[in-house]
Amino acid sequence: MRLLPVLTAILVAATLYVVIMHRDALTAFANGASAAEAVEMAKAENDAPAERAAAPARTIKVEHKPVGVIAVHSEAREIDGAVLLRGATEAARQVELRAETSGRVISEPIRRGANVEEDQIVCELDPGTRDASLAEAQARLAEARASVPSSEARVEEAKAQLEEARINENAAVKLSADGYASDTRVASARAGVRSAEAAVATAESGLATVNAAIQSAEAAVAAATREIDRLTIKAPFGGLLETDTAELGTLLQPGGLCATIIQLDPIKIVGYIPETEVARVERGARAGARLAAGGGEVIGQVTFLSRSADPQTRTFRVEIEVPNPDLRIRDGQTAEIGIEAAGAKAHLLPQSALTLNDEGTLGVSIVTADNMADFVPVQMMRDTVQGVWLTGLPDKADVIIIGQEYVVPGVAVAPTYREQTE
Repeated sequence: MRLLPVLTAILVAATLYVVIMHRDALTAFANGASAAEAVEMAKAENDAPAERAAAPARTIKVEHKPVGVIAVHSEAREIDGAVLLRGATEAARQVELRAETSGRVISEPIRRGANVEEDQIVCELDPGTRDASLAEAQARLAEARASVPSSEARVEEAKAQLEEARINENAAVKLSADGYASDTRVASARAGVRSAEAAVATAESGLATVNAAIQSAEAAVAAATREIDRLTIKAPFGGLLETDTAELGTLLQPGGLCATIIQLDPIKIVGYIPETEVARVERGARAGARLAAGGGEVIGQVTFLSRSADPQTRTFRVEIEVPNPDLRIRDGQTAEIGIEAAGAKAHLLPQSALTLNDEGTLGVSIVTADNMADFVPVQMMRDTVQGVWLTGLPDKADVIIIGQEYVVPGVAVAPTYREQTE
């Protein structure tokens, strides 16, 4: 049991001797030197300890082999600057016609899909007693207007009496000053003036009351007329019925749905542009779209570009107006949209060639003229089935497409070039 500690101590001592006394030989062997070279170096260390102590330690230079990568010769090409995105069609207008008053539907229903013209009656409600209410309001208005002449006559009569009373007062005052009239007569004349003034005020008040009654009657007539107008629900614009109109006999309450109308000519194609592309699009730009399911291609122009991004997707709404006279394009069809923008030179590379540097910048690794790896930041211009179009590279570049994750700028590489395919 005591033999094992002794052997362990001897082994540790031998290891320390080798590490300390023959460090250079051990380092050379670890860096790839042959066993014979290590032995020779150890002998040289034993034979010339003084020389080793006087001379500086020899540095073993280890050469790294170039890293094998696969690259392509890429050349920039001029491509159109169209901004590509996906979207869907939307009706130019859509409205739900709802009742503003209660009543039973007395019009025959119009079935969905039918064309309606502007101001065409879509739903009509039973008037009930509304006509009688209008007649009553009109009668009150006529009555109020008829009382206007008599009220005005009373005002004129009161004003005439007031004028007469003032003349009597003036005469009484002058006669009293010359001693031909008593003070009692003057007081009586003045009382007559006050009475005439009160009569004028009363007559004018009656006329104001009549005018107020006229205005009230006019308001009642207007309300009754507006209530009758609400019985007919009309189309605000020409379009298609998306739903059947309310069935005959249906009781509609205020807010009850009569029908839904959509306008498809012209039609809108709506998409959402990423914030990296929105600066390239302008209102009025020419745009085209390819509709899904064999819907064909259409041409229009940008009529709206949102100034506010969607808070969830950080994209901007864009609307394209397209003529649709035959109503062939339907609401809600998927579309591939292309919007004209300025062209640019770009490289078509496989998406797998993209990588990130230590700072998280998107880019690609390239092979320099002296076969060293380097990193170049790029901007993605377009993503296609064939690959991604990238800007930021020189016109000609040798881009690493396989092995870029295993090299860093300044590392020697041994590239194998592959023919680039479209």
